[in-house]
Amino acid sequence: MPDIVITEFMDEAAVAALSADFDVRYDPKLVDRPDELAGLAAGAKALIVRNRTQVREPLIEAAGRLVAIGRLGVGLDNIDVVACRKRGIQVLPATGANDVSVAEYVITGVLMLLRGAFGASSDVAAGLWPRERLIGRETAGKVLGLIGFGSIARAVAHRAAGLGMEVVAYDPYVDPTDSAWARHHSRSLPLDQLLAISDAVSLHVPLSPETHHLLDAARLGRMRQGAVLINAARGGVIDEPALADAVRRGHLAGALLDVFETEPLGADNPFSGLANIWLTPHVAGVTLESNERVSAVTAENVRRALQAAFDEGRA
Repeated sequence: MPDIVITEFMDEAAVAALSADFDVRYDPKLVDRPDELAGLAAGAKALIVRNRTQVREPLIEAAGRLVAIGRLGVGLDNIDVVACRKRGIQVLPATGANDVSVAEYVITGVLMLLRGAFGASSDVAAGLWPRERLIGRETAGKVLGLIGFGSIARAVAHRAAGLGMEVVAYDPYVDPTDSAWARHHSRSLPLDQLLAISDAVSLHVPLSPETHHLLDAARLGRMRQGAVLINAARGGVIDEPALADAVRRGHLAGALLDVFETEPLGADNPFSGLANIWLTPHVAGVTLESNERVSAVTAENVRRALQAAFDEGRA
């Protein structure tokens, strides 16, 4: 049985580095074969997963020798952290390794959605010339509202300030007197006030009972008329039918969504046919560079955890 089971795609160099010292089963499609995964996990000392692999109590119970779970990313809503804690299993996210890629994705979305000139290639190629329809807005002088003010949101704030935007953020876990606000050219606001004044809003919170449908129909209705919304955090933070309705009615000018309550999206999703909602398949944090960083950090995290377990006689 392998020491380490890797269920989703990982940088090949990081896989090779682990394989030099451990018996590694790397199969990026294993996530789609949960029965086979459970059988392999039964003897594994470590799992390495992305966001699609559901590490719930049945899998944890089946993996009786498990010491560590390496997360190729930062979100932990697909892992039963409480059950892992009870079993003494370390859960090891790649904290900070994809901050740049997500921040650049968000800034790209702000520029694209406010300008509104993109997506007209087929019209222009067909000989149309819709200049007046494509007159959009500049980012300079606009207000960017960040819901959550962790490391990725701060990376976004730094870039937005460079574009001449005013940055406000809501985060009940960051004290309004914290020096981080000034360092990142931002100021703290209550959520409803942030929604009312922001030209663009970007989500940066984990999915939890507290944040589920944080942006429901009522809060979407409090957003500034013509504002745009970007979600590269977790899909369940937004009430998706309510968002589709707000865009369809013209209250919001558009949205860029990288995450969804159900992934992949079903064919009957509420965004079908809405030209000003842009959808990507949970790739905001994945670039060539970030994949290398995330994979290297995760491989090293798992290596250290297994070595410590070997030294202590637990593996």
